[in-house]
Amino acid sequence: MPWIQLSLQTDSKHFEQYEDALLEAGALSVTASDNADQPILEPAPGETPIWEDVCVTGLFEADTDIKQAISILKHSLGVDKLSTLQQTELEDQEWARAWMEHFQPMPFGQRLWVCPDGFEPPEPDAVNMRLDPGLAFGTGTHPTTALCLEWLDGQPLENCTILDYGCGSGILAIAALLLGAQSAYCVDNDPQALTATVDNADKNQVVSQIKTCLPDELPDIQSDVCVANILAGPLKSLAPTLALHTRPGGRLILSGILRDQAEDVRQHYQQWFDMRDAVFKEDWTRLEGIRK
Repeated sequence: MPWIQLSLQTDSKHFEQYEDALLEAGALSVTASDNADQPILEPAPGETPIWEDVCVTGLFEADTDIKQAISILKHSLGVDKLSTLQQTELEDQEWARAWMEHFQPMPFGQRLWVCPDGFEPPEPDAVNMRLDPGLAFGTGTHPTTALCLEWLDGQPLENCTILDYGCGSGILAIAALLLGAQSAYCVDNDPQALTATVDNADKNQVVSQIKTCLPDELPDIQSDVCVANILAGPLKSLAPTLALHTRPGGRLILSGILRDQAEDVRQHYQQWFDMRDAVFKEDWTRLEGIRK
């Protein structure tokens, strides 16, 4: 039986109103997509970026009373707001195929695999990280995450303390622990990210080795390895903080940086770190430094 999608067009100011209305109408999930080909590259710290023109889509089970759902939407939003309403059906096989095309087991370096739920690890003897794409904020599919995972795979991490600043799903910290690190501090300004990190750590049986916190709750620790996969603007402002929390001789990895931003970010860290040559993947950059 098919799934049913209801899609509406709106602007960024009304996105949450439309999201709430679709959930009230019985949607299992709500997604937003760009309705005007507008790129978003550099949101401010703590800001949830959204496009000016948004297509908001709710996914409903096949046996949902769609007439009733639309009636709820009319009551919540008003009849005039439903002029852009589109209803589509998505067959189970199409839905599963789309999911599998986006989330498949992926190798990073020589040892590490990220395996979404529902897949058997292609190499059972490898270091296999289980990740739920429905919960995670990072899955390894983006070049910046891949750059960091590939670096971690090639490092001696035994007995190391990791600081994952801007942890999102916790994917980098969890990978480091599975690769031999002793403990990890996971920091994010979004409480949902911290929840995702704990859930993913529990799934990978390393939850006892992590501590999660908001930025102003980070204790006075110095890490052996500090990783921050954020964006160039926040990374520049965080340079003193990340330096403070990296021990002398400790290693720093930065990503989330566009190629033409790399030198600017690099210069912000040279006061505290001996910075190495940048590594690029597509339009994205990884920077590495050793704490002076």
